[in-house]
Amino acid sequence: MRLFWKLFCSMVAMTALACSIGGFLLIDGQFRTGLAAQADTMVTEHIILRRMLLREMQLSRSFGQADAAKLAEDTAASLSRSGARFLLSDGAGHVLSGSPLPAASRLSTALTETQLGWEVLQAGDRFYLHAASPLTTEDETVFLETWREADTLFSTRQTQYNVFFYLLVGLVLASALASAAVSAWITRPLGRLSEAARQMAAGELSRRVEACGSDEVAQLSRDFNQMAERLERHVDELTDTARRQEDFLHAFAHETKTPLTSIIGYAELLLSRPAQPQLVQESAACIFREGRRLEGLSRKLLDLFVLEKAGISPRPTEMLPFLDRAAEALRPTLEQSGIRLEVHTEPGTANVEPDLMESVLLNLLDNARKAVDAEGTVLLEGSPVPGGYRIRVTDNGRGIAPEDLSRITEPFYMADKSRARAQGGAGLGLTVCQRIVALHCGRMEFESMLGRGTRVSVYLKGGEPPCGT
Repeated sequence: MRLFWKLFCSMVAMTALACSIGGFLLIDGQFRTGLAAQADTMVTEHIILRRMLLREMQLSRSFGQADAAKLAEDTAASLSRSGARFLLSDGAGHVLSGSPLPAASRLSTALTETQLGWEVLQAGDRFYLHAASPLTTEDETVFLETWREADTLFSTRQTQYNVFFYLLVGLVLASALASAAVSAWITRPLGRLSEAARQMAAGELSRRVEACGSDEVAQLSRDFNQMAERLERHVDELTDTARRQEDFLHAFAHETKTPLTSIIGYAELLLSRPAQPQLVQESAACIFREGRRLEGLSRKLLDLFVLEKAGISPRPTEMLPFLDRAAEALRPTLEQSGIRLEVHTEPGTANVEPDLMESVLLNLLDNARKAVDAEGTVLLEGSPVPGGYRIRVTDNGRGIAPEDLSRITEPFYMADKSRARAQGGAGLGLTVCQRIVALHCGRMEFESMLGRGTRVSVYLKGGEPPCGT
């Protein structure tokens, strides 16, 4: 059963049940109050008649059944004016005076000498209140019984039941309309949630639902939207990862195909013309160069694989001598290319793995070397910052286009492919650098302008272990 019908039927049923019970208790309470009032009136009249008989019996020693009957008849007129009737009978059930009962009763025989009781008698569709008590005379015990009609009380109760039934039917119909409106109002947000879930299952991950209010359904809508946002973000991340992996495979196949083609071509040339020494030397040089390129590519790929699988063991390192050593290691190469290296470092400590961080510095300095022409400048800076240490490598070379700047850390991505390949690049250096810095819980920032140069900033944590250690 749908939730709408569950709510609808539950509210209608509870309304009908509550009204039925309440109406029954109200009508029954009024009836019992009226019945008790009439019974009190009849019992009072019975007691008055009984006392009169007892008084006469006490005043006259020769007071017998005939005298009791005569006295009862004398008081009949006063009782009949109030609607009450009486019966005086002996122990054998013979009527001494008065009118017979409208229905058979065993009340008088069930009473003791000092008891007075009353009951409701029913004769067909008519009702009576009946009271009885024993009277002891000198000869024997007689029974005094009085009764009065109670049809009005019972007919009023039945009329109230009939009216209440029609009122209850109208109330149930009104509650059905109200329940339908309330059920629709409650289930409408759930319907929107269900529709949104179906659309998301069909692939529309941007679907959201409106969340108004602070009740449970609104909270469920907000939780659904939060789940949808995370799911969409994760799917986007997976899609981007799959795209990057596909690009990686395509780039890897392309990068390996070019040197292998050159190696195979020059090898065939050597086999076909072994008698030409100059050709042999040139071919061997090309084979050597392309082989070294493949070796560098495989080494970078191995570094990436190791960095993905292994952790690091950082330790507090003084950055001033560390940066100076790294700069001196690459200074001869830069000077040989006619490039001036400037170093401006300040004392400070960072938690690093020295060998891996040295690889980052050498890659950044080598990239700066490839980006500048002769008589260019490469600047290496190091300075403490709040919470860690900052390393900067700045060059005044060609710069990087804005559309390339966000992709330079992707594997095999090269802004200037022909120049990078001519200088032995494979587009993996910055990828390795970024992964190493990430393992240190640091970050890399790139700033560049075409024709004016590039600046790479590396922010490292200082004085505390990196994440994951």
